[in-house]
Amino acid sequence: MLLGHKLNQWQKKKGYCRALPTKSTVKYGFLSNMRYLNLFLKLNVFYISMFKKLYDKAIQYSKHRHATNYLAVLSFAESSFFPVPPDVMLAPMVLARQEKAWRLALITTIASVLGGMLGYAIGFYAFDIIQPWLEGSHYWAKYQMAEQWFKDWGFWAIFIAGFSPIPYKVFTIAAGALSMLFLPFVLASFVGRGARFFLVAGLLAWGGESFEAKLRQYMDVIGWAVVAMIIIGVGVYKFLSI
Repeated sequence: MLLGHKLNQWQKKKGYCRALPTKSTVKYGFLSNMRYLNLFLKLNVFYISMFKKLYDKAIQYSKHRHATNYLAVLSFAESSFFPVPPDVMLAPMVLARQEKAWRLALITTIASVLGGMLGYAIGFYAFDIIQPWLEGSHYWAKYQMAEQWFKDWGFWAIFIAGFSPIPYKVFTIAAGALSMLFLPFVLASFVGRGARFFLVAGLLAWGGESFEAKLRQYMDVIGWAVVAMIIIGVGVYKFLSI
């Protein structure tokens, strides 16, 4: 073994041939490859179970003592300017505290309607200021659709807004810009938004712990399926836009 090692060093020094791997270099290379393999497996496990980890975090935060206040702030902001819907916080909070499902739905509804009043005020008093920004954003087409719905259905458009894919804040701003009567706007918002949030809370509370367990079990599949659908949707949109 010693003779072979010396011969290997002599050949490498003279440049006659490529040095043969020694026992130590083979061992080092094996350990290095194992580290890379271990890192790859850890990253693979992390990304595969990423949505389940996020779900567990959401459930954990939903039990925070200030979670109800955060839910109210999110519901208020989403109705006038914030892009994230309150459902993403309402759902895990109901799953974590099913006995308070109706109370959480009511808080979400009231805060959302109050935020809708701010959106109405923005549309009524400041639409000329925000219009240039709105026209340059991805909300403009949705705003035009909401405006057309108001022209076609008037008061009933707010009911539809509670379940439509168009963000509620677009309807609140459009209602103010079109000078919709304020009291009917508030009443329709309360009924439309309330129907949505009470339906979400009721279904999750009705499903109970068994539903929560099943949801967690398939959370990664659901999450990656949604990501795949978004990627496919963007690809189809870009293809059709060519």
